[in-house]
Amino acid sequence: MTRFRIDLGYRGTDFHGWAKQPGLRTVQGKLEDGLARVAGTEVAAVVAGRTDAGVHARRQVVHLDLGDEAIARLVGRSSRTAETALLSRLRGVLTADGSDDLVVHAVSEAPADFDARFSALWRSYRYRLADHRSFVDPLLTAVTPRHKGELDAEAMAEAADEARGLHDFLPFCKPREGATTIRTLHDLDVVRDDDAVITIDLRADAFCHHMVRALVGGLIRVGSGAWPVTGPAELLAEADAGIAPEGPMFVTPAHGLVLTGVGYPAPEDYAARAAQTMARRDLD
Repeated sequence: MTRFRIDLGYRGTDFHGWAKQPGLRTVQGKLEDGLARVAGTEVAAVVAGRTDAGVHARRQVVHLDLGDEAIARLVGRSSRTAETALLSRLRGVLTADGSDDLVVHAVSEAPADFDARFSALWRSYRYRLADHRSFVDPLLTAVTPRHKGELDAEAMAEAADEARGLHDFLPFCKPREGATTIRTLHDLDVVRDDDAVITIDLRADAFCHHMVRALVGGLIRVGSGAWPVTGPAELLAEADAGIAPEGPMFVTPAHGLVLTGVGYPAPEDYAARAAQTMARRDLD
């Protein structure tokens, strides 16, 4: 078996998220259907970061394994490499139905110990949010939720500064059974762009379910004056101390969120990073 890395992006508007679901159009379902057509056999794609329905990705990463027969079918009688053949043929089948919302950027052969999910060092996201001050670009309304009234972006940025670091993000996560909600949030930055649209950039070793949109929701509460600037940090401090959060999360709309990148170590460190990632996190 030969392992391949595929770099891709998608517009999440018409997808019901990444993961395959019976009867629903999903990114994984469309990608694996295309892979099966070009490889002549079912192929499982492992993704760096699963995204919810409506969430977009500029730079997502998956890995997959192909056997010799599948590679021979891909290459045929041409002189192309397996990478070039897979890139060309996959692009063709993914757009054969006239759709343009799943794009393959690159295909490369990868070491056998490369794991798109567990070898990753970090994932980064951006959330766009317009308020009363923002110039609303009609070409970007599909990816920019609007908040009624004006938000205090400076207060949101101050609150973001206090939320970085290693924490139990349970107040901002929908926990999965048996999984930890401890994460390291490397970056959380809030700025207004040239159109006065608020952009929130996040980067962490990993994100648990709803974590990005719930953090953005907490910052919106700060910006609207519903929470003090210290609100998000106080919730994290309580969770770090083992105090269960009270009240529901405020999860923002999915269409403002974009996965912007995934970072990996040097190839010789793939296996070690995967082992580290699979070990259960703690706060020590």
